[in-house]
Amino acid sequence: MSPNAQADVLLDERSLSKLKWRCRRGLLENDLLIEQFFRRYEVTLSVRQAQGLSDLMELSDNDLMDLLLRRKEPGQLSDTTARTTASTPEALEVLNLLRPAAAFS
Repeated sequence: MSPNAQADVLLDERSLSKLKWRCRRGLLENDLLIEQFFRRYEVTLSVRQAQGLSDLMELSDNDLMDLLLRRKEPGQLSDTTARTTASTPEALEVLNLLRPAAAFS
């Protein structure tokens, strides 16, 4: 199986459980938006998307909230590491999935 095809494989139950635990945040608002994301996408979440979500979880709570609420774009984050982490193709894909959820909360 090619690396690209492997990335499209659905996340297994154990990995999903670990990812959900990893996504717990200090800001309630972030938690609520991430929970809404999981309700919508957990059954179709790919390994690639899980990596993107993990990338976003590297951000501070405030940076993540700014991205989710469209107050900032990844390139506008002040920290170089945060800008890089939030700008991976996988992170951008997941951010686009998370943001519509944020718009309807």
